[in-house]
Amino acid sequence: MDRFTDRIAVVTGAAQGIGAATALRLAIEGAAVAVLDRNTPEDTLEQIDRAGGTARGYVCDVTDRDSVQSVFDRIATDLGDPHILVNNAGITRDDLFFRLAEDDWNAVLSVNLTGVYHCTQVAQKYMVAQRYGKIVSLSSRSALGNRGQANYAAAKAGIQGLTATLALELGPYNINVNAVAPGYIATAMTAATADRVGMTPEDHQQSVAERTPLGRVGQPEEVAAVIAFLASDEASYVSGQTLYVNGGAR
Repeated sequence: MDRFTDRIAVVTGAAQGIGAATALRLAIEGAAVAVLDRNTPEDTLEQIDRAGGTARGYVCDVTDRDSVQSVFDRIATDLGDPHILVNNAGITRDDLFFRLAEDDWNAVLSVNLTGVYHCTQVAQKYMVAQRYGKIVSLSSRSALGNRGQANYAAAKAGIQGLTATLALELGPYNINVNAVAPGYIATAMTAATADRVGMTPEDHQQSVAERTPLGRVGQPEEVAAVIAFLASDEASYVSGQTLYVNGGAR
């Protein structure tokens, strides 16, 4: 498929996990991809190059508005004005609420929610001007509540509200705004969660799989496929939605 030929896509938090899988998927399908992360995303760029795709890497701190603006200016010069934005950058700082440190609260909200505000507000200027855009942000099943993740749950619930509001405001400019809410996906982030609760990643995944109707945990590529659909013209009449990708878990 070449759904993204002549499209410029920006993916944040793309050095690993869902972000890396999404950048690769978009590149394979024809997009020129700006791969953003707080560290140089060399592995992702190598994967895209081996697959015959086009990508450039950029170091960006999504919590710093000046950094975001500077990177988007460079992307517009290097690749062209962005058509697609995938807000994937995220961190966890898990703890039970009664002992959750304010620094950990602020860090998670800053990256997972304020970072989306920064990137989207900058990107939408290009999209409004060209009367075309696709914005997909990563929420989480944790938005419904998850023990030990009050900060992360609050940020990911905020993504859903922001998505619904931006769909209203940006829809008149032919910009689709959606969110994807993964359940348990086998990534470095969920491996860290396993460590927090004193389990190996393998045992933790098995425990989750036993409670999941499909009987397994998800893979980054499966979330990337859903993001790619929402970023494509096949989803041209889908906006303001949050799609859960969680193997049927309730």
